[in-house]
Amino acid sequence: MQQDQLYYPKELSWLSFNQRVLQEAADKNNPIVERIRFLGIYSSNMDEFYRVRVAEVKRQIYIFLDEGNEEAAQKTKELMEQIQQKVIVMTESFEKIYDEIVKGLTRYNIYLIDKNALTDFQRTWLIDYFRNKILRHIAPILIHKKVDLVHRLNDFGTYLYVAIHKKDRATKYATIELPTEAMSRFILIPPEKSRKKKHIILIDDVIQLCLDIIFKGFVEFDELEAYSFKVTRDSEYSINDEIDESFVEKMSESMKQRLIAEPVRVIYDADMPMDMIKNLRKRLKISSFDSLLAGGAYRNFKDFIGFPNVGRAYLENTPLPAISSRVFTEFDTVFDAISHKDILLYYPYHRFLHFTEFVRQAAFDPSVKHIRLNIYRVANKSRIVSSLIDAVDNGKTVTVVVELRARFDEEANIEWSKTMTDAGIRVVLGSPSFKIHSKLCVVSREEKGELVHYSHFGTGNFNEKTAKIYTDFSLFTRNEELAQEAIWVFDLIQLPYRRNKFQHLQVSPLNARTKIQILVRQEIQNAIQGLPSGITLKLNNLVDAELIDDLYRASQAGVKVQAIVRGMCSLIPNVKGMSENIFITSIVDRFLEHPRVMIFQNAGNPKVIISSADWMARNMDNRIEVGCPVYDEDLKQRIIQIVGIQLKDTLKARVIDADQTNRYVRRGNRKKLRSQVEIYHFLKGLE
Repeated sequence: MQQDQLYYPKELSWLSFNQRVLQEAADKNNPIVERIRFLGIYSSNMDEFYRVRVAEVKRQIYIFLDEGNEEAAQKTKELMEQIQQKVIVMTESFEKIYDEIVKGLTRYNIYLIDKNALTDFQRTWLIDYFRNKILRHIAPILIHKKVDLVHRLNDFGTYLYVAIHKKDRATKYATIELPTEAMSRFILIPPEKSRKKKHIILIDDVIQLCLDIIFKGFVEFDELEAYSFKVTRDSEYSINDEIDESFVEKMSESMKQRLIAEPVRVIYDADMPMDMIKNLRKRLKISSFDSLLAGGAYRNFKDFIGFPNVGRAYLENTPLPAISSRVFTEFDTVFDAISHKDILLYYPYHRFLHFTEFVRQAAFDPSVKHIRLNIYRVANKSRIVSSLIDAVDNGKTVTVVVELRARFDEEANIEWSKTMTDAGIRVVLGSPSFKIHSKLCVVSREEKGELVHYSHFGTGNFNEKTAKIYTDFSLFTRNEELAQEAIWVFDLIQLPYRRNKFQHLQVSPLNARTKIQILVRQEIQNAIQGLPSGITLKLNNLVDAELIDDLYRASQAGVKVQAIVRGMCSLIPNVKGMSENIFITSIVDRFLEHPRVMIFQNAGNPKVIISSADWMARNMDNRIEVGCPVYDEDLKQRIIQIVGIQLKDTLKARVIDADQTNRYVRRGNRKKLRSQVEIYHFLKGLE
């Protein structure tokens, strides 16, 4: 089999993942407000796809052409064409689903209207609303030769392209950014007659309705017309090597590169006249490899993630109140609880409050001497950071590793690093060579004259906001050997030349790949010897060729491999002679599946590891990641049961096959099982 037939292209696989999100928007079994929010998630995902994946493909084309590698350039161009064709199909599907949902909302007396469907009362009210609430946030850019539009546009903004027509004069153009950072994009219009009917209009339409108010007195015009468009840029940036600049200064400069990077995608209203399209294309310097796509009247659907439910409660998902951990609540302090027994939490089913309480108590406990924590992404108003500052005020040593290169959170992390440094926290700004993606916290406490360490190993970020919508494991333990190795990870970040030998933890880039391969090969040996064997994985992405090859070899040796892969999957399952013993599903539902888990049958004595690392080359070789074995037998079984429930999902699981067509798992005679809801009830029953 040829090399390119062994792996499904990761970019196309990512699009298949976003198709699964689109399936949720199309699924009439989902509450209708949740369906329109899934369109927002889809749109946000697609923005990131172009910023990261498409931008990378585009760069590869240029690199291959510069190197004179015509064959590689042509192959990459073909991939780009496949991406564009698939996106066109998905965009058409998106528009149909949106129209269907808008019509469906009317059955619940919710009307999403545009400027052409207004009554006189609504028009009058909106014009007044515009003058009093919106106009103050509008600052058009009048385009002329000296205006570099590429550099002036905000990658995360939504814009109107305005044509200013005046008889016997050349048409002039302007752009208006929608002020969605300052106010909601959705405006609820007061009832004119019946209070039963709710009318919502987008701020886009209100601005278009009031264009003359914006320009009158400043430019001459006979007619104004405006159409939406959106720019997506390359998110990559380079860090300069000037020795006299601090890492923060280098990162700040690098962020400016992103702000002025050339577009990789421009989406515009399909009704935009051709002369306006040509002018826009010229102003944005669109190259032959960029994507210029026509779409509906509204751009930047990511705002629809926050679409308001102005109707009955059943129009959105029934809340699943977060569960309190009985082990934590039975003891006076978190340290007493963890001393009693290792504790495993699974967010958002469990309360993230337990972790914030862990840090809060550590901040004022007189026995605590040192707190170590690493930050990848935190909430805008982080209680964790506040507690760490309190800890310094209480005389404790606090060391925080801040990863400045957390994609799209760079600016926030730069500000957090400054805030914490000013507060007296010892801030370590990651590593110039590797991103820090581990999820570690170690609290060192003096007990009976000795220093005792309480450790946290997780699969998700220390972020109060995402902990409500991402599923992630958190392990709290007093295991001294695990804690010592966690401290070694902090040492590794600060003193990379010092290499400790990790016996327990999988630490990228030192030993994670090797440790995983040893475990896979042991399963192969067990299968050959007739011993119980099997591998179960739960990952966000499975694209590392070397590890995929190991799974192919395991399959060929008779090892049964089951995997739940949320996003990209380059492994091709169920191919005779290569992967017939591999079965992969993907689950997309109300919560974002985020944990990384490895379960190895190990001849009947399962090994269970939770990790921050996906099976991607970057996670194995170019980041500092940590995988932690779970030693408590009860907790091991709990993870195995949770993953087992997901493997039995008959409602939200899709099969990952050779073509990644996203067909749902066939239920047959099995009962309906929605794993995320089932897991909630399973965990609630344990408490």
